[in-house]
Amino acid sequence: MDIKKLIGEATEYDKKEMLEYKKPKSWLKSVSAFANGMGGKLLFGIDDDGEVVGLADCEKDCEVISETIKTKMDPIPEIHLVPETVDGKKIIVLTVFSGKETPYYYVGDGNRQAFVRIGNESVIADRTAIRRLVLKGAGIPYDSLTSPFEYKNMAFTKLRSVCKQRTHNEFLDTDYESWGIINENGELTNAGALIADESPVRHSRVFCTRWNGLTKAPGLMDAIDDAEFSGSLISLLQEATAFVARNSKKAWKKLPDDRQEMPEYPERAVLESCVNALIHRDYLDYGSEVHIDMFDDRLEIYSPGGMMDGTMVQNLDVLNVPSRRRNPVIADIFNRLRYMDRRGSGFKKIVEDYQMYANVSNGAMPVFKSELSSFFITLPNLQYVVKGQDGTKDGTKDGTKDGTKAFEAILSHISNDPRVTIDELVTLTGISRRQVLRYVKELTEDEVIRRDGGRKLGKWVILKEYSTKDSE
Repeated sequence: MDIKKLIGEATEYDKKEMLEYKKPKSWLKSVSAFANGMGGKLLFGIDDDGEVVGLADCEKDCEVISETIKTKMDPIPEIHLVPETVDGKKIIVLTVFSGKETPYYYVGDGNRQAFVRIGNESVIADRTAIRRLVLKGAGIPYDSLTSPFEYKNMAFTKLRSVCKQRTHNEFLDTDYESWGIINENGELTNAGALIADESPVRHSRVFCTRWNGLTKAPGLMDAIDDAEFSGSLISLLQEATAFVARNSKKAWKKLPDDRQEMPEYPERAVLESCVNALIHRDYLDYGSEVHIDMFDDRLEIYSPGGMMDGTMVQNLDVLNVPSRRRNPVIADIFNRLRYMDRRGSGFKKIVEDYQMYANVSNGAMPVFKSELSSFFITLPNLQYVVKGQDGTKDGTKDGTKDGTKAFEAILSHISNDPRVTIDELVTLTGISRRQVLRYVKELTEDEVIRRDGGRKLGKWVILKEYSTKDSE
């Protein structure tokens, strides 16, 4: 039987050469992490290189695995244990299902520890991760919990004015409870604290920067514009989109009977991206804020908190990602204010907005990327032209500079994400795949960059600063 078939649809799995009787933590930590996350599989009898070595006593190992999980896991996760034969050798496939009673702890050696997955490793859950797992297990979202701040000290003039402006309806006193701003006891919820005019939630902020160039690298002038915003989530959304607007240029071209707008960043795509960052961020992460970074060729939006189920958005079809809301009360408020769709089709709207400008985008489309505790949206600048695009000369928008922009754009994305793939570089830069491969080859031959590892798990290493001499 093929190993890949045994793994099946599991995106998370570990291989173990043998079952370590005296060191159960070595594999139970993966059981804990899988149960606390989106599930996964453990394959016993396969070494780290994927070679089938088999197990000496498969039946005994199955009994030990089952008994050890019962005695050293709390609560006991749902599992499926099956012996298999591969290349004439016995192995064990242990499937661990995503649990509903999180956190799932390993109990042993005088310790009680919960684990989570980071990359392909199972690591001890920190305090923030434990809080997140506790709420998940209780089925209680963060934004519906009672806030430590008092309702009587809050004002909601921004909420009232925007409600009137966007819905043409007055915000009534009875709406505070029905909208989830206060609970049935009249106490302020976390959602209410985040929506209040002068929000007391200190880490609910947005940092915006318009960088001078393609990277954050220091130079004569690092940033053209920057701002830090705090306050109501409604104000944060308005300020963030206004910052992007004032640091963007608009152009248009004449058509026979009309004219076509050619913005650097489509307005709806920017709005949906900012809404996504504010609504779906993880507010249990007290040490991070939403960041909006604008470069010559792109707009990057970062928000704390990965996908709800632990999946990586870059491995999914973003046009068909099911809607799961980390903060359902806040999402409902923004829906009532008509900032978002209740069906949660934000990713699709962002992509569709770019597709409307397909004739000027050079194929550049938004890129979505997530990690365990972070989410990134990258919007390409529709007016940014790199070497060889649209018949221009080497250079930028008007094609008057020398041919370094393509190399700089590629290096910028590699610096920002060393694990960026060739396909992602094609999307981010708007350069054809053939040209990207040629530029990457040149940078590699000139020893500007190096690829360490394979196509899927490898990463780029920048060896030296790029100069025009390297491309000659």
